[in-house]
Amino acid sequence: MHVAEPFATGVLSFLIDITKRQVEDYEVYILYGIRPLTPENVEQLFDKRVHLMRIDSFKGAIGTVVNLRAYYDVYKWYKGIKPDIVHFHSSASGFIGRWALPCKNIPAFYTPHGYSFLMKDGAVFKRFLFWLIEYLSAKRPCMTIACSEGEYKEAKKLSPNATYVNNGINTADLKTFVRPIGRDIQRPIQICTSGRILYQKNPKLFNEIAMLLPEARFTWIGEGELKTELTSPNIHITGWIKRKEVLNIIKNMDFFILPSLWEGLPISLLEAMYLKKICLVSDVTGNRDVIKNGVNGLICNSADEYADSVRGIVNGSMDGALFSERASKDVEENYNIDLMAQKYDEIYKSVSAAKYHN
Repeated sequence: MHVAEPFATGVLSFLIDITKRQVEDYEVYILYGIRPLTPENVEQLFDKRVHLMRIDSFKGAIGTVVNLRAYYDVYKWYKGIKPDIVHFHSSASGFIGRWALPCKNIPAFYTPHGYSFLMKDGAVFKRFLFWLIEYLSAKRPCMTIACSEGEYKEAKKLSPNATYVNNGINTADLKTFVRPIGRDIQRPIQICTSGRILYQKNPKLFNEIAMLLPEARFTWIGEGELKTELTSPNIHITGWIKRKEVLNIIKNMDFFILPSLWEGLPISLLEAMYLKKICLVSDVTGNRDVIKNGVNGLICNSADEYADSVRGIVNGSMDGALFSERASKDVEENYNIDLMAQKYDEIYKSVSAAKYHN
């Protein structure tokens, strides 16, 4: 039984992919909540064998944590389903699940998908509150499975009962959208990013980069409340579009930029790497877990560094094509969905065997 209050963006992608594998060996249930970015046809995105249970008391992270009805609903479904394994996703689900359910009696797991207390846009008190929630909940008998090595390091500060499995993507669905980058990049240079236009994704810095490279065409695939910060005339905002359209746009790009202020392990970056885009990213947990500076992409710390890196690759002083080939190979070997599902299964079975034996 998966519990996922934020049924959108990265958590949703993760669950769609991993449950496609899990239904072959398990009867899978998902308790989920609706967020503004939850697709209208969300149930159609899953394998038909997955049981989806909408929980109306899930109303955003803080709204859910303070809603006693949410605890009751999770416990009620737990008693009805009687799962052999429970897995909580993201902060609100992790808090409610770890306190509402008898984790001592069942194999229970929690994946943060990016710790909320690492967010840089919240007030100091709000970040402290999220840290306190994680600190207290980490005392419960529930294993944390981080989605990257960087997140694992944060998890270990809270509890020794932690491990990690790198996020993975379904590369089979992406093969037809792969377009290798040549060593001679054609003009105009095509640069993109994707995701909701909000503080975390740093649209202000993206705009500064675009202004430094007026000869390039920039595309932000997505929509969001901070799109007014994207004022450079060479930026195009697509709005929310269908996944096939997204992949077709990325296919024709040369560079993928992710200047985020914080991340878990971004699915969008893994997909861009597999699609052989030249990836330039900020120096934060998640990004630096997969991008090795100067090997399979570049890590940048300012608008000037991003712009200079693009120019350096275009004029041939750095081999962007080599970066893109290495990045794609890394994802295929280390961040694919089959490997991720296999590792989760091994952890589930190991903990289950130990707990039920005792």
